Amino acid sequence: MRVSRFAILLALASTFAAPRLVSAEKSVWKPVEFAIVRFNDDAPASWNIYHGAKRGVLLVRLWKRYILVDVKQQEVYEIDPQKVKPQGTNVEWSPSDIPDEPIETTEWKIRDAGPVQRVLFRFGKNGSHLDIQIPLLRNREPAY
Repeated sequence: MRVSRFAILLALASTFAAPRLVSAEKSVWKPVEFAIVRFNDDAPASWNIYHGAKRGVLLVRLWKRYILVDVKQQEVYEIDPQKVKPQGTNVEWSPSDIPDEPIETTEWKIRDAGPVQRVLFRFGKNGSHLDIQIPLLRNREPAY
């Protein structure tokens, strides 16, 4: 039985295109329970932290702004608030809406501080700093 080159190319194209279609779908981000946020050593008046399916990637709401924090890559992205849709305590947002360039950040510090993982960084060289504290489980994994 002969298989045409076209059939092989079509099968390969559908295999590689499928993950892109899945990632273009909006996903539900759930709040991180018992997290703490400090912006310039003060608690913001309005904030929340959400997590998706991938560990180490957090969607942080500060007032009316959203930022995506990739802890492992030490990158922060400004997210268009129009693309984030609240759904009760959760939000819906598509990871395919990540901007091309991250925000400039410096002075990254990631460490375990007892029952929490602290993620600290500064926006730019002399800008504001953000301190995120995520609760840890007994096995030292984030509690989300």
